[in-house]
Amino acid sequence: MKKYKKILIDAILFFVIIGLTLYGVFHGEDLSGLKDAIKESNILWLIPAVPLVLFFIAGESIVIWHMLDCYGIYVKERLCFLFSAVGFFFSCVTPSATGGQPMQIYFMKKEDIPVPIATVILLVVTITYKFVLVVVGIGLWLFAGGFLAEYVAEARWVFYLGILLNVGCVILMCVVVFHPSFAKKTLILGAKLLERIHILKHKEERLDKIERSMNHYHEAAEFMSSHWGMIARVFVITVVQRFAMFAVTYFVYRAFSLNSMNFFEVMFLQAVISVSVDMLPLPGGMGISEGLFMVIFKKVFGEALLIPGLILSRGLGYYSELFLSAIFTLVAVVVFQVREHKKSKVK
Repeated sequence: MKKYKKILIDAILFFVIIGLTLYGVFHGEDLSGLKDAIKESNILWLIPAVPLVLFFIAGESIVIWHMLDCYGIYVKERLCFLFSAVGFFFSCVTPSATGGQPMQIYFMKKEDIPVPIATVILLVVTITYKFVLVVVGIGLWLFAGGFLAEYVAEARWVFYLGILLNVGCVILMCVVVFHPSFAKKTLILGAKLLERIHILKHKEERLDKIERSMNHYHEAAEFMSSHWGMIARVFVITVVQRFAMFAVTYFVYRAFSLNSMNFFEVMFLQAVISVSVDMLPLPGGMGISEGLFMVIFKKVFGEALLIPGLILSRGLGYYSELFLSAIFTLVAVVVFQVREHKKSKVK
């Protein structure tokens, strides 16, 4: 019952944020003018955006497939793609992307992948995913100061906060992974303190859950320390995966016959938005992503094309990801139900 209640709350929150975001973007705008501007865009420049979104989803499936292979578990690439799509769909619709990994583990378990192994793989994926954003954010901060001052000045504190939160997240995860005994003691001490001041009720199963979680982190540390070559490949794949999504905005930019900025400049500005919103507790960074786009890309698209640019960029970069991953999530439900039915027949 609690599970369905949480899903309902997340769904309500998701649609409320969509409603507020649409109101904030379109309130007071000339909708007929927006429609005309979008119709006049060159659709040929928009065509590459959809394959980039598909590659963004597929990038994680490549990582999952390779890491399963390291454990001696063979799973078809198309099933790994479905695991990835499920993760992205539930990450898009839940605050701070908290729903993605539990649902991935649920579906991976249906394919007889042990939960501890699935958990370790997804932990490595998450750490690498966050680490890439940290590298991009710090790299821009250190080496592109003038560029950021010109385009990101009004949003620089949100960007710095995003870097800080992502760095904190990576450090925390690394401490938990590579020093699980220290993390375990800290978590138990923190839980007992919260129980003592009556913020949490005393539950024995909470300590058991902490124990199990620390075991998973310890296994992740062992995997990472013994598979450095694999971790390096995962990092490279994740970099390409992330930049594929950042590149979507460039093709939107060119679709409006704009060419004063080059590919990397537009892509790095989109990266600033991703770094800024990734750790914020909003489904898909909705609301704040649109707001940052309107601030950061104001000079890039100009007043007349800013909202049309936002609609196409966000539509292709986020909502198409949501739509495609939703379709493949439905496919995953059907596929795994059929496979489960076949297994029960064999037994």
